[in-house]
Formats: sequence, structure tokens, C-alpha cells
Amino acid sequence: MPHYNLHQHSMFSDGKAKPEAYVKKAVEFGFSAVGFSEHSPLPFATTFSLKKESIDSYIKSIETLKQKYKDKIDIYRSLEMDFIPKISDNFDCWRKKVQCDYLIGSVHLVKPEYSQELWFIDGHNHDIYDNGIIELFYGDIKKAVTRYYHQNMEMIESQNFEILGHFDKITMHNRNRFFSDDDKWYQRLVDEILELVKQKGLFVEVNTRGLYKKRSDKLFPDGLTLQKVKNHNIPVLISTDAHQPDEIALFADYAKKRLLKFGFQTVMYFDNGIWKEQTLI
Repeated sequence: MPHYNLHQHSMFSDGKAKPEAYVKKAVEFGFSAVGFSEHSPLPFATTFSLKKESIDSYIKSIETLKQKYKDKIDIYRSLEMDFIPKISDNFDCWRKKVQCDYLIGSVHLVKPEYSQELWFIDGHNHDIYDNGIIELFYGDIKKAVTRYYHQNMEMIESQNFEILGHFDKITMHNRNRFFSDDDKWYQRLVDEILELVKQKGLFVEVNTRGLYKKRSDKLFPDGLTLQKVKNHNIPVLISTDAHQPDEIALFADYAKKRLLKFGFQTVMYFDNGIWKEQTLI
């Protein structure tokens, strides 16, 4: 099975090193492919997005690395698209401008239906997560989580992309404090989004970052939710969501074992413009 990581962030967004450092580490690990997926530009200032003025440099940097390492590893350029209803740009716009090989669609900032404020559900500070539930959703966890999933579903229905990023990451800061992953209302939301994922022919990434950052005791997705991905016969791929070169393979072997345990036999990988299935064994 080819070793690869198609979800990682360099200094062009919120990563900690230049792209070549990731490529060198990937070559050292014997990877067959590596993909950069900087956070997409947003129409307001952030500490994590690719800046519009850096787009040309990002394109040139990855093209230079493609040529420099063409005999050693395949290198791809992507974006992890942030979707915020009525705020973020159409994904096709940035796919064309950044000349992307593929796109990952993710939700990190949740917009309540009747507010312009945004709820940040990621990062290291769970207080921001907790305060958002109180201030933007009046302490109603069901309303907050439902809005997160409905925003993901709106993204799936309205945008063009290939990979759904860490779609149950809403559980990370929850840590079973406000709800359980097994709650019937929560699993109904999982069922709803997976029906849509299946209908649209998307891939689901199995993301290891929560584990190695010690922000979670599970993959995204894992457990009952991952079993449902399998039951729907939705294709998956393993992503480490690396923000540093040393993170590009962290917990990937564990993810393979978990996938095998849940009955998966293959994962998807990208080969010069073509998505292919590859056996896990």
C-alpha cells in the first residue's frame, strides 16, 4: 500500500514549516505522495488562512518542489476549504485560482442562522467551544451541534469538492460532557450527513490529529460513526492533518488497524489526477 498524506498545512497557512521540510520528511518515510492543503482564504482576517497575496507564492513553491522531487515523490497542491454560509466564497473560484489538484471541504467556524458571529469548534482552547454554546446557542447543545451538521450538509449540497474533512470534529471538545456520541439525536444527524455523502459520491477522511495532539481519544470519525461510514460503503482515506513535518505519519498505522477492525479493505489515494482504491493489507 502506498504511503501518503494528502492533508497537511505549511507556513502558507497555519503550519510551522516551509513546504520543502514536509517533502523531505515524506521522502525519508518512503511516501509515494504528499499533498498540501492550506486553509482557504476567507473574506476577513484570520490567523490560519492562506493570504490572498501569498497565492502566487504558494503555487510557485509547490510547482518548484514538484519538479525538484519528481523522481522521488508525487506532490500535489490543494486547499482545505472553509465553508461559512453566505460568507465564504464558492469553492470553484479558489480551485481555479490556486490550480488545485483536489479539494477538502471542512467546517471550523459555525454560523448560527440568525447571527453574524461565528462559533470556532476547533483549536486547543475548549473554553471557546463552551462559551460559543452558551453565547450563540443559549446553552442548547442540540441546537449547536445540529447547526454544525446542517452547515456541513449545506456545504456538501452547494459546493464541489472531493474529500469531507473530519466531519464529526464537533465531538472533540465535547469529550462526552454535553452529549454522548451514542445519543439517538446525535446519530440521526450522522445518518443524515452520511446519506448525503453517499449520494454525492464524496470520500470521508479518517483524521488522526486529535489523537496525537491529545485533544481526543479517538479518530475523526471513529466508533459507531465510523461503522456507519462502512455500512454505507463510503470510500475513506487516512489523513494526519499535519501542521509540522514530524506529524505527517502520526497515528496512520493505528488508523489502518482501526479501519481493518471495522471491516474496511481499501482506502483511496490520489495518483496524478486519478482517484484509486488501494488495499489496506
